[in-house]
Amino acid sequence: MTGALYRLGRFCVRYRLAVVVVWVAIAIGLVIGAGALGSKASDDVSLPGTGSQQVTDLLQRGFPSQANGSSPIVLKARGSARVTDSRYADSIDKTVSDLQKDEFVAKVVSPLDRAGAGQVSRDGTVAYISVFPDRSLGDVTIDDAQAILDKADPAKAAGLEVSAGGPLGSKLSKPETEQSEVVGLAIALIVLAFTFGSFVAMGLPIVSALVGVFAGVSGITLLTHLTTVPTSASTLAIMLGLGVGIDYALFILTTHRETLSRGMGVHESVARAVATSGGAVLFAGSTVVVAVCSLAVAGIPLVTALGLTTGLMVAIAIVCALTLLPAILALVGTRVNALPLPGRRPNAAVDVGNSRWARFAGWIMHHPIVSIAVALAILIPLAIPALSLHLGQTDTAALPEEETARQAYDAITDGFGVGANGPIVIAARLSRPAQPGDADLTRLQQAVGSKSGVAAVTPVTLDGPGQIATFNAIPRTAPSDRATEDLVDDLRDTTIPDATRSTDVSAYVGGSTASFIDLGEEIADTLPETILVIIALSFVLLAIAFRSLLIPLKAAVMNLLSIGAAYGVVVMVFQYGWFTGLVGLQGEVPIVSYLPLLMFAGLFGLSMDYEVFLMSHVQEHYKEGLSPRAAIVKGLAESARVITAAAAIMVAVFASFILNGDPTIKQFGVGLSVAVIIDATVVRCLLVPAVMALMGRAAWWIPAWLDRILPRISVEGHGYFRDDEPGGGDAGAPPPTPPSAPSVTPGPRAPVPSEPA
Repeated sequence: MTGALYRLGRFCVRYRLAVVVVWVAIAIGLVIGAGALGSKASDDVSLPGTGSQQVTDLLQRGFPSQANGSSPIVLKARGSARVTDSRYADSIDKTVSDLQKDEFVAKVVSPLDRAGAGQVSRDGTVAYISVFPDRSLGDVTIDDAQAILDKADPAKAAGLEVSAGGPLGSKLSKPETEQSEVVGLAIALIVLAFTFGSFVAMGLPIVSALVGVFAGVSGITLLTHLTTVPTSASTLAIMLGLGVGIDYALFILTTHRETLSRGMGVHESVARAVATSGGAVLFAGSTVVVAVCSLAVAGIPLVTALGLTTGLMVAIAIVCALTLLPAILALVGTRVNALPLPGRRPNAAVDVGNSRWARFAGWIMHHPIVSIAVALAILIPLAIPALSLHLGQTDTAALPEEETARQAYDAITDGFGVGANGPIVIAARLSRPAQPGDADLTRLQQAVGSKSGVAAVTPVTLDGPGQIATFNAIPRTAPSDRATEDLVDDLRDTTIPDATRSTDVSAYVGGSTASFIDLGEEIADTLPETILVIIALSFVLLAIAFRSLLIPLKAAVMNLLSIGAAYGVVVMVFQYGWFTGLVGLQGEVPIVSYLPLLMFAGLFGLSMDYEVFLMSHVQEHYKEGLSPRAAIVKGLAESARVITAAAAIMVAVFASFILNGDPTIKQFGVGLSVAVIIDATVVRCLLVPAVMALMGRAAWWIPAWLDRILPRISVEGHGYFRDDEPGGGDAGAPPPTPPSAPSVTPGPRAPVPSEPA
């Protein structure tokens, strides 16, 4: 791998201008294409085999015009006026007429018609037009969805407040991310400036990461025209793309500047940085991609799509770091350290042996038990709340008030009660034709309506042949309320089976609320299996990289601790409602069901960045002959500064998305930023060295039979180059001949301050 990366680095150096032009052309082309076609992202939940999917399938057969759900266009009168006042009649009729002409609308029910009599509140101040799209709203662009809402402009012009609820409102209510991106980039620039001490070096990782993000997000937008992609996929991709893109560039740029400071030529330095640190980037990044793509194991389309789009973004970030950045570095040349910060010497050598990190690592080697106790005293209390993790659904009530979905939610709550925002759909299949007023269906409707948690039920509707029936149950509680979840479970487990016993009616519970409940249950069921698959894959990759069994086992346990602590913080903030004011919310919100799965996969992969970077340095010095503890001290001293800088950038990017108005994105921002803080400090720089100190030489043990069958790779290519002589050859020189494999037998113990006498 080292040789291939070295040749890739030299290729990018030799054809540096062409590489940059190609990348810029690709990014611009994707951006233009995405802008022209728009996004068809959708949060449609498809869950084969669940009750909610059964309802969807029955509606598609019996009521095609209703199969894609209903999106209310909510009308609210101002002051003491009523929506049914004659002065609004013409504008409402005009709105209904325009909606009926829209190419994406199959059916419209006006509140002024007899069929829509139930769509006007008792006090007449709120009403809604039921809009049934002729296809899933995932198959229309955001511009097309906005055009549907714009058909209500006549009602707005007449003085009514207009908003959109349901799937239409959700599609149009995705808060912009620009503020988060600007804040994250600004903090990243500050961290990079102090890390490199140069304004030029500061900007290079940002440029590389931004090109990758533009290409990745545009690519995901184009993918929405080929498959179902959740609306949150692009935002999550931006979060991870910026974070890993800057981090990967940081690792390679750090190595390049170090070799430059030793007098090596620019072109050779760039190629070697790609060959060495680029190997760690490729390995760690591939682990992230494997982890998030492993979400497909869950068998849930929405989760699989999130995993694949996230994996695509990380893969683009890797390729950018390995090709675009080297080309830019070759163009910049020796000016990489230009424009230094006042009072800083960007190319000054750092004496890692006498640094604060070396002294800290030495203290850990002398006090490993104390270090472990301190780390666990931090991690375990944070992780305990994760035991009460409960998966819910997105909460429209927590969206910013300027979003149309939130406005519709509040208006419907005022006019019809909070439960009307998430009606429960009951669909029944009969083995015989039925007529209106059928006794079995009436019994079912009455049984559902008699539940204490049901505020009202709508009339039963039959399809043409009379073999499929449907009606709605309006809960007394909000769609995201646990009481609503309990109601759905009770209807499925007790009420409906009792009401349909000894009849030829088979009834199912569905609708958007039930779909998200099913999604949460599916994820809870598949979470352990998915976690085991991701851990197993990561174990194998680390065992191959470090020729050890205990190191990948240790990494798995450490990652579980840091992720558990992150889960606990998310539960405390969002599920318990502690400190919600600090994240811009007013109280408890449900933890969105797919968050734990995606967080686990992403964080397990991201933590490998720091694991690989730290352990590859430790392994290098252990193979050189240092004792296990001396190798840990030197490895931590060399890598800790870069790890903490990289983590600070990642935290800045993730935490900046807490500013986003979407509570789901806030949850990812809190969870990811807390996990990175914990992993890069408590775990990677305290717990891991302490545990490694106790393991000693056993950490590097591997059975002989396993050592023979595992493929041999060197993550950072240690030993590949014959020497590190200053002024190494420039472009055009043949790659160095790799030496024979270095011996792994430890040499004499090197006395260092951290080694106990």
